Amino acid sequence: MPIRVVLAEDSYIVREGVRLLFETEPELELVAVCEDLDSLMTAVEDHRPDVVLTDIRMPPSGTDEGIQAAKRLRTTSPETGVVVLSQYADPAYALSLFGDGSERRAYLLKERVGNIEQLLAAVREVAAGGSVIDPKVVEMLVSTRLAAASSRLQQLTPREREVLGEMAQGKNNAAIAAALFLTERAVEKHTNSIFSKLGLSEERNTNRRVRAVLLFLAEQA
Repeated sequence: MPIRVVLAEDSYIVREGVRLLFETEPELELVAVCEDLDSLMTAVEDHRPDVVLTDIRMPPSGTDEGIQAAKRLRTTSPETGVVVLSQYADPAYALSLFGDGSERRAYLLKERVGNIEQLLAAVREVAAGGSVIDPKVVEMLVSTRLAAASSRLQQLTPREREVLGEMAQGKNNAAIAAALFLTERAVEKHTNSIFSKLGLSEERNTNRRVRAVLLFLAEQA
């Protein structure tokens, strides 16, 4: 059986382009085409598609209707997958889309629409319960996280950075104290301050020293 798809896109050119692509693929059946959020939700209720292929921005507000639809469908039609198309590699949209789980969700850039194999692969994966995220969006997410980590590292005092640098060499508090001519108590205070500034809470099964060192090494790289 073909994968039944509802398309939601307010751009006539994109709608027609996707329609023409789908007509050449017997594996896909385009059961409805919509131009706004309300008609999309109605189409899903009427047709119960396997996958919704939707733009992020469309009427009525032109902001994040595609994300809103994905969140609503988690409750109203959990078996329907959603492939969100965006013109921008925006980490905030991606995090919002996957915030309530990655199952049956994909985030692709619109430039991928012209590559039928990539688009097909994403539709298939989502229909099967999997997830897909565009490599460019992954790059942006990594860059954003590293930038945030770097910003937190800037809050450290010169002495705290020295302590963290010694920590990155695998030294314990006693060895750090000897290297920096400090007491172990002073090293412990600096270490606790580092963890606090880097937002490393005392979670179970989490080695804060390792996480702090990874942030430090990422910045050095």
